Amino acid sequence: MKALNLAAYNQFEYIDAPTPELSHDDVLIEIKACGICGSDIHGMDGSSGRRQPPIIMGHEASGVICEVGPGVGDWKSGDRVTFDSTVYCGDCAYCRRGDVNLCEERRVLGVSCDDYRQHGAFAEYLRVPARILYKLPDSLSFEQAAFAEPISIALHAVRLVPVKTGDIAVVVGAGLIGLLVVQALRIAGAEKVIAVDLDEKRLALATELGAALSLNARDPDVLDRIRQDTGGEGADIAMEVVGMTPTLDLAIQCLRKGGSAGLVGNLSAKTDFPMQAVVTREISLYGSCGSAGEYADALEHIASGAIQIEPLISATAPLKNGADWFHRLHVNEEGLLKVILQP
Repeated sequence: MKALNLAAYNQFEYIDAPTPELSHDDVLIEIKACGICGSDIHGMDGSSGRRQPPIIMGHEASGVICEVGPGVGDWKSGDRVTFDSTVYCGDCAYCRRGDVNLCEERRVLGVSCDDYRQHGAFAEYLRVPARILYKLPDSLSFEQAAFAEPISIALHAVRLVPVKTGDIAVVVGAGLIGLLVVQALRIAGAEKVIAVDLDEKRLALATELGAALSLNARDPDVLDRIRQDTGGEGADIAMEVVGMTPTLDLAIQCLRKGGSAGLVGNLSAKTDFPMQAVVTREISLYGSCGSAGEYADALEHIASGAIQIEPLISATAPLKNGADWFHRLHVNEEGLLKVILQP
């Protein structure tokens, strides 16, 4: 099979790779579409340390089952599917509770770190266990279905935070996940969502997708403007979707007393932490990792149009041209959001 292999940091090869062989409970999927994630970009350049070459990356994908293992009873060749980016065991205490994102044996597709190497979906074929599959609605294209993974992350993060009907929420970071979080907050009942970012084009897109107010983080009065728009008290909810000290600080400072912050971004392994602000104002923090069963809802929201994805697709391109698109996203002078590769 053909695959896009990260041979060394910042160096791809379009190679012939062995087609995966099935085990008892596996299916073989012919990949039709796979999105390039921001984590793949940080993996490509070595900054995350979680894409150690050589590795076939890719975890936001969809396709068609072309072969099933002898132990698979509920799926057949020809089924149109997407799949969880997390390969979970299904047996540990976390999996039995439904917290599959916290599985003791958790592996993420397209990741190679110190603990494991799990090839991903930038390839013609991918083997996955049948337990992580989700059937596609007939109305969805493979490109649309490739958004199920990032949407599931946004839905999971918002579900962890106690959003009530009528709440005011701030989303710090209007990248792809942040723009999906804006929409997920509206679905959860937030009356007003305020988006904050450095990029004016992304702020305009946040407004198009449901933000009532979009603010540039470079504005020295951004915190005052948030407080003015929340009656002087601050927001009920803040979602931090970057993962750096300045954005974490803004997310916490913009909250009212007793507010809640959802922590989604993890660009930095460590940040400075405003301890006194959290303790003295009784701020609740909710860390969010991946998703835990939100794929079905993600697919439903795409199919119904409740979550809009078309404005987020910057390009679709053949997998063989993937190296060029990775480097364009890395530099990103074009303001690209989601690029989908097609094997």
